[in-house]
Amino acid sequence: MSKTWSLVLLLAFALGFGIKSYFTNDEVTETIVKSTPKKNVVLYGKDEQPVEIFDTNDSRIRVVYFGFTRCPDVCPTSLAMLAGALNQIDEATKNKFRPMFVSLDPERDKAADSYRYAQYFHPMIEGLSAPLDITTPLANRYGVLFRKTKLENSELKYTLDHSSYFYFLKPDGTLITKVPHTLTPAPLIKAFNLLAQKEYHNEN
Repeated sequence: MSKTWSLVLLLAFALGFGIKSYFTNDEVTETIVKSTPKKNVVLYGKDEQPVEIFDTNDSRIRVVYFGFTRCPDVCPTSLAMLAGALNQIDEATKNKFRPMFVSLDPERDKAADSYRYAQYFHPMIEGLSAPLDITTPLANRYGVLFRKTKLENSELKYTLDHSSYFYFLKPDGTLITKVPHTLTPAPLIKAFNLLAQKEYHNEN
């Protein structure tokens, strides 16, 4: 990762703590998204089947993590923490959420690859992929930073530098809150438990 890009990600990470889209012990502050959520965002998952991720007939809160399957450390750590949190909340709480892993590297991550990768961490996590003309606007909507970086003398040829957050979304895609990269499931467990107690309605 280049020094310049590292500084950009560090700044974004720091700002993530400063923006009041996070929560306290007593409340969750809803983030206002200026752009209207785009309806009918279709990605691809198990068996290359299309998945409409913002199908409002499904009332579960989406928990979306953007990454890629060849990520050396951040993605596997993050998904392991998500899996750990899912394993530590009760069934009633768990049933109110729909966790997703969305690949930012469709050049190498076909839908089947993303699905298998996510399933390795937890059977509840949906692994999804789609062309960049679909996933890039989706990622940009929530402020995800990512770019391709060439790797010299490597069979991988390139890697992706990307920011690392868990995005909690209403069924229609409206952002509720986000949790930054964590090395313990505790912040995610807190988010699950707090949000499960609230009723979230779609934007008109």
